[in-house]
Amino acid sequence: MIQEHVNNLKKLGLSTYEATAYITLTSLISATAVKISEESTIPRTKIYDILKSLAKKEYIEIENGRPLIYHVKSPLITLEKEKEKFTESLDKTIVTLNSSYEHEISQVQAPIWRISGIQNIIQKELEIIQRSKETLSLRIGFLFKDEYDAIINALVDKNNEVDINILASPYTYIENKKIDVIDLFKKEGLAIYKANIPFVKMITSDSKELLHIYAKFSEDKKSVIPYSAIGIWNQYEDIAKNYEDRFKKQLEKIKKQ
Repeated sequence: MIQEHVNNLKKLGLSTYEATAYITLTSLISATAVKISEESTIPRTKIYDILKSLAKKEYIEIENGRPLIYHVKSPLITLEKEKEKFTESLDKTIVTLNSSYEHEISQVQAPIWRISGIQNIIQKELEIIQRSKETLSLRIGFLFKDEYDAIINALVDKNNEVDINILASPYTYIENKKIDVIDLFKKEGLAIYKANIPFVKMITSDSKELLHIYAKFSEDKKSVIPYSAIGIWNQYEDIAKNYEDRFKKQLEKIKKQ
């Protein structure tokens, strides 16, 4: 358990010795360097520099005297502040790297990829939803286990920014449990319409990219066979626009019924 805490503190920028000394001092509250060294098994030749570094990073305070007394600061306040700094820094990295990724991937000459594994497919669905700017069109013929909460939350977050339309089979089965797909999405305020959708899924974003998802099913057609799931991610704009136009025509027919 202590090693787990050390590893977490190292993610915030502390060294192994610094993390160990800080964890030790949270149980001592206040102590001399000698006491901290003894309790943490950090060599005395290193403990003073380590505590000085922790004070500089504002994890502890030093009380002048002979000997010096080291006081730990509240972990709740200190670590929350460090977590916010780390999160802000990570967010900047995400924005920078994702911008580079999206620019470069659009330059690929043949932007078609095969995606294997349910979690990888779901992650790609979320990526497409998150970067959409104008339109999202979804055909839903089935859902994976644990998928719909993530997809619905992502769509709800985009609902005020993007024109979202969904065509779906009225129900699907997840672990032999019948799920009302229409009600599931409609109660979240999403525009969903009942349609005759086969056992496939499709997401089209901004008429620029699309993701087809296929899977094999059990003999009774009630359960996805997980290892069979594949996604075909396509960034040819002409193809994506073609599918988007066909989607709109089908949607208009359904609305008129």
